[in-house]
Amino acid sequence: MKLSIVSIAVLTLATATLALTATPAPQNVNGRKENQQDRIAQGVKSGQLTAGETSRIESKEAAINHEERSMKKLDNGKLTAADRSALKQQQNAVSNQIYTDKHNAAVQPGANGPINGRKENQQDRIAQGVKSGNLSPSETAKLESKQASINHQERNMRAADNGHLTSHDRATLNNRQNHQSMAIYNAKHDGRRR
Repeated sequence: MKLSIVSIAVLTLATATLALTATPAPQNVNGRKENQQDRIAQGVKSGQLTAGETSRIESKEAAINHEERSMKKLDNGKLTAADRSALKQQQNAVSNQIYTDKHNAAVQPGANGPINGRKENQQDRIAQGVKSGNLSPSETAKLESKQASINHQERNMRAADNGHLTSHDRATLNNRQNHQSMAIYNAKHDGRRR
């Protein structure tokens, strides 16, 4: 009898520990957005996502955020079950794209450099704003579009110089990231909540 009580206690403790350490997949639209922003940031940090891949993913994320905003406008600020289903399908497609791009042979040169560090930081800040509710779908879409534009410009700069960035290129990108950083701050602190 004592052995079975101890076994049950150990099993219960192990199950509770597993439940606390397991990372469940986000089930709602905002959870998915935050999760995908974190995955993009990690891909940028590791160099698994190139500037071009990041730009394409950010553009798709921005389109989903625009669509969410439009859906909410039609239904008094709420998402219907059909809206959530449609957004989930689109997020699944972007999730698959993130996975594919992170696991292909393309890598970003200088992954540990300051340019990628800034991009990762911006992604993390956007994800945090989505999670906290300080960024609306409209604000998130605008920030994603700006980030996609910066990534597109970086890709073009690298293409023009055999995969490298000149000091002028780095200064230009840093200036754009400074403006993006201020835009993220302003959007997160404008008093509007989801």
